[in-house]
Amino acid sequence: MNPEKVVFGFFIVLSLTLNFGFFVGEMDNPEHHHVLELFAVIVVNLVATILKFGDRTQMGAVLLSTSLVAVLQLLAAALVWGVALYVTGTGTTSAVMASVVSLSGGAMLANVISVVLLIIETVMLRR
Repeated sequence: MNPEKVVFGFFIVLSLTLNFGFFVGEMDNPEHHHVLELFAVIVVNLVATILKFGDRTQMGAVLLSTSLVAVLQLLAAALVWGVALYVTGTGTTSAVMASVVSLSGGAMLANVISVVLLIIETVMLRR
């Protein structure tokens, strides 16, 4: 067993599950989506992205691109939330939360693709 692959797989799956936990709930209800959970999703996705930089295969490049998409969308979600709270002063209205949750949904789709690719790569591995 390769400990590097275990850590790599752990962070990919953890990023997907945390993102799913943030995404689930009524889309426009701020009580169903906690800001610290979004923060945890961003941090874990950043760690997963950093771990993908060492792989020089074609599959590694695709995994890195899906991870970069997820991080970009999660940072955009945090930016929308932060602008609504601190710049415009509108707070967490239903429209703001719908945008934040939609962006995290896009990131979750990128994480699903990443996990599927990881499973495909694992199945194709020859001993």
